[in-house]
Amino acid sequence: MAKVEITESLLVEINKKFKHQSIDILHHLKSLESSPLKGKILGTVGALVIKELKYAGFRFYFITDGFKIKYFDEETLIDLLLRFVRMSDKNHQQQVINEIKHILKTIGPSGFK
Repeated sequence: MAKVEITESLLVEINKKFKHQSIDILHHLKSLESSPLKGKILGTVGALVIKELKYAGFRFYFITDGFKIKYFDEETLIDLLLRFVRMSDKNHQQQVINEIKHILKTIGPSGFK
């Protein structure tokens, strides 16, 4: 079973934008704990993979270990960490992806608070 972590800034943004619907969104994001292979791969930076999960016209971006995603099956993905870092709508998708890649290249995964 994978572990899903949501950054503090993203959690605040979700609560601010969606209000009461934020509970459903958080359940959708946490559903990756039981099926960590969900989501579309958008790119890689080193050994990290950037993936997206869609919900109601919005995209939620998370980073994870690319080696484990590629070579392990769902039963053996016990210590996999999926870290949600940003969200966007369709119009700002590429801008947010480029921002995530820039942060990962310059600071690393610790650059997301």
